[in-house]
Amino acid sequence: MYEIIQVVHSYLAYIVLALLILAVFNAFSGWLGKKVFTMHKDLRLSLFALILSHIQLLVGLILYFVSPSGLNAIQSLGMGGLNAQARLLALEHPVINIIAIALITIGWSRHKKFVEGDKKFKSIAIFYGLGLVFLLSRIPWSAWFN
Repeated sequence: MYEIIQVVHSYLAYIVLALLILAVFNAFSGWLGKKVFTMHKDLRLSLFALILSHIQLLVGLILYFVSPSGLNAIQSLGMGGLNAQARLLALEHPVINIIAIALITIGWSRHKKFVEGDKKFKSIAIFYGLGLVFLLSRIPWSAWFN
């Protein structure tokens, strides 16, 4: 079961990152280009990025509790016994990604309060962009490319 969840988490990450990059690019171009926020394209792109990032978080939390490199690593080695790679997987990756998803959620919630398209785009651009930067900062790149 652990291997299946790990594969789902890994492949879903590519989709989530692609959607987040598209949503951030779309929001910045809409904000800076003073475009109209449309329900058909802009809302759906941002919403799908939000939904898939939350699904990815749930899969990641399940993985954290069943993986030998998640909570089990902290319980068996203790915080002082973790090397840099183990600390990344057991602590930094989950905590920073929870913060990133919270930022994305804040961006989605804030955009709904505005009527003007530029304010909607600005909220999504800033908060989704920060969330994306946080996600990219704590991806275990060595595990992804092996």
